[in-house]
Amino acid sequence: MAAARRSMRVTRLYTGADQESHFEDFEVEMDDHGLIGHLSARHPVKSLIFRHTGADYDYAWHNAPERQYIVILEGGLDVEVGDGTRRRFGPGDILLAEDLTGRGHISRAVDGQPRRSLFITID
Repeated sequence: MAAARRSMRVTRLYTGADQESHFEDFEVEMDDHGLIGHLSARHPVKSLIFRHTGADYDYAWHNAPERQYIVILEGGLDVEVGDGTRRRFGPGDILLAEDLTGRGHISRAVDGQPRRSLFITID
């Protein structure tokens, strides 16, 4: 019998051919490792940044400064892309920010609450 597989959802924020940012969801596959749980393959990273963002955070059009995973620990984050699509990210959500070029995206605090997150740079 094959071992059980699980996955973890990640939302990718990337620049399309139209030079606008877009969302795309993908799953990171994980294998059953018994008592220690399910693990993905290793993903190389460059650095880890701890971040606290105030309750009034409202950052107009900007690009990600480098490829990075953003893991929301507390609070929330609203992200808007060029076509007006908005997505809300909360505790436990993972965003892969890769929109290094183009117009970028807007990011805002949610419900006037501060946010704690991890930025994990990958290049």
